[in-house]
Order: sequence, then C-alpha cells, then structure tokens
Amino acid sequence: MRVDRFLSNLPRFNRKQVRLLLVEKRVRVDGTIVSDPHAEVLEFSRVEVDDEVLQVGKPARYFMLHKPPGCVSATRDPQHPTVLDLIHEADKNDLHIAGRLDFNTTGLMLITNDGTWSRRLTQPQTKLPKVYYVETEQEITADYAITFAKGLYFAFEDLTTQPAELVVLGAKSARLSIVEGRYHQVKRMFGHFDNKVLRLHRERMGPLLLDDALKPGEYRPLSDEEIRLI
Repeated sequence: MRVDRFLSNLPRFNRKQVRLLLVEKRVRVDGTIVSDPHAEVLEFSRVEVDDEVLQVGKPARYFMLHKPPGCVSATRDPQHPTVLDLIHEADKNDLHIAGRLDFNTTGLMLITNDGTWSRRLTQPQTKLPKVYYVETEQEITADYAITFAKGLYFAFEDLTTQPAELVVLGAKSARLSIVEGRYHQVKRMFGHFDNKVLRLHRERMGPLLLDDALKPGEYRPLSDEEIRLI
C-alpha cells in the first residue's frame, strides 16, 4: 500500500495533513524518512510519524516443509494432525499455507506470514509451475500427454484447465507440471482416463525445489535467495 493511502486510512489524518507530513519529512518507514507519497508500506513495515509508532511491523517468515501423508493442510483440525502441528516456531498461528496438498499427498509445502509473497506463488495468473511425481493404478499411455497439453474440461467449475506438461517415466509413473491448483486437479485429470492415482508427491513450486535433506515432517527456513526467486 502507498504510504499516503496508509496514513489517509487512519482516522486521525486527512489527505491535506498527510501531504504536509510527507513534505515536512516527519514520516519514517522502517527507520528511513520518506517524502514520496508512492513509497510502499508493507504489512511488515514499521511506520512512525515524529516519534510515534503507527505500525509496529513484524518480521516476514518463510518455511519449506516436507509434508508427510496423513496430515491436513490446515491450521486447525479437530480430528487429524495439521501441517502447523509440525512447525515449532513462536507465533506460528500467524503463518498460513501457500498452496495446499491433499490429506495423503506428500512433498513440498511452503508456509509463510507474507500474504503478498504467497499470492504471487499460487495465483494462476503468475503461471508458476507446480511439479508432481505421480504413480497410478493402470498404465499411462501417450495420449495422456496430448490430452493434458490441450486442457481438460471440468464440468463442476465449468472451465477448461490450463495446458499441462506430462513426462512419462515408467509404465505407471510420470511427472506432471501444472500452473493451477484446482480441487483435486491431478487426480481428476488422471480420472479422465479412469486411472486412479496411488501416489502423489509435489517436487517443486515455481523455482523452489523440495530440499532432499528434509525428511517427511521436517522443515527449514527459506534462504534470502529462495525468497527473492518468487
């Protein structure tokens, strides 16, 4: 949000007062004086006018988790363990999941308190690929890749999926890359061929690969470089 809009949204300042505050260089964002009304204020920014703190700010946090099976992609669940139960961090209730996985689907999961960052990662408009390793009940034939590349019509949502890339690895295994995250999308795509998915494992989201060193249920903070990739 622009700093002038942030300040104007507060009941104590009108637009004229905000312009004066900026011209008189009385506004600080993260310790730096700002006079440009277009300067950005994030949910993590510390905002001060004179010596008064208007927004305390908080550190942005980003984690990579290797999701195990039998775990719910939710912050709370009355019956099953959740992904956040695996996170042992202070103020973990401020965190949310960027891209959910089904109960028995395993693999890469990203958890953060940065809503802007997670939206860039998950919105279909960004077209960041989500890559899955898939094992099926029946053989995967060449026509799967052709059909997935054209897109499949989902009657329930009345939409056609974005083109997806399938690489067949074995008779009953493949790697699938999609840019969306529709409800049970991968299982429904293979279900078009009446082929049941037996194992589903997410390997990558955009440029971020699941760390081979992470065992199921383990997590680690993302590096600064990994955060900047999104």
